[in-house]
Amino acid sequence: MKYWLVTTEHLKERLLFNDSDDFKAGMNYVALCSQLPRIKIMAFILMSNHIHFILECELADAEAFVLKFKKLYSQYYSHKYSYKELLRKCMVDFKEVYLNDDSFINAVAYVQMNSVAANLVFDSFSYQWGTGSSFFGEKPLNIRLLGDLSARKRAVIMHSREPLPSHFWVHEDGYILPSSYVDVRFVESVFKTPNRMRFFLNKSSKAKIAQNRNTELPTFNDQFLVSAVSVLCKSVFKTQSVEELTENQMAELVKQLRYRFSAGINQISRVLNLPLERTSLILDSFRG
Repeated sequence: MKYWLVTTEHLKERLLFNDSDDFKAGMNYVALCSQLPRIKIMAFILMSNHIHFILECELADAEAFVLKFKKLYSQYYSHKYSYKELLRKCMVDFKEVYLNDDSFINAVAYVQMNSVAANLVFDSFSYQWGTGSSFFGEKPLNIRLLGDLSARKRAVIMHSREPLPSHFWVHEDGYILPSSYVDVRFVESVFKTPNRMRFFLNKSSKAKIAQNRNTELPTFNDQFLVSAVSVLCKSVFKTQSVEELTENQMAELVKQLRYRFSAGINQISRVLNLPLERTSLILDSFRG
C-alpha cells in the first residue's frame, strides 16, 4: 500500500475552527470519513487554519477521503456561520511517503509536532485535536462506547446520522476518540518504542521551530482571541459583532490584539476575517 501526507492550504484570512465545538465537529467528521473503503488513517491533526492527515491508501482513495471531509465540514460551517466558500477552493497537497527511508516516520513526527511549533502546547501528546495522545499512551478514563448512546444523542454529537461502529469510544467532551479508528498498533510498531518516537518528534522540522522560539509559555491561540474579540466588541465598542464596527473601531481592535495579546499579522487577519493587506495597512499606521 501507499502512504500519503495530506496537507490542506493554510487559510490566511479566515479560521477553519473558531471554537471547541468546531474542533469537535471536525474530529467526528474524520471518524466518519475513516469508514470509507480502502482507507486507513495513520495520524492527523486539526489546526485552526489547516489540517494534516497521513493515510494508507491509493491516491484516488485519499482524494475521495478529502472530498468527503470537505463536504461534511463545509455543510456544518455553512449552517453555523452562513459562509459557503470555506473549503471549496482550499488547495490540498498529497505527498507520498515511504516506510523504507524514514519519510513515513518523519511525516508522523511532523504532523504530531504542529501544535508544539505553533506554541500551543509544550508537548505534542497534550494536544487534543488529533492523534497527539493516541500513541504509546493509556486509554482515557472519561470515555464511553458509542453504542451506549441513544440514536438521537449520537446524531447530535456527530452532526450526522451516518452510522459508525458501536465499539467506537466517545470522549466526555463529545467527540470520537481517534484510537477507535486510527491504526495505532501499526504506527507504534514502526516507531518501536515511546523513546524512539520522542527522538523523531524532537528532531522534526517542527520541533526546531519550537526550539528556536524564546517564549516560555504557549501564546494565545486563535480560539482564545476569537473569544477576546467578542468581549472587546461588547465591552469597549458596545457592538454585538465585528461586522458592526466602524473603520476607526476596527483599527483600534487590531491595535488591541497586537499589543494586548502580542498577536501577529497573520493571526489577526485569521481571527478578524480581514485581508492581510488591510491588516498590514492598519498596523503600519500605528507604527508611523
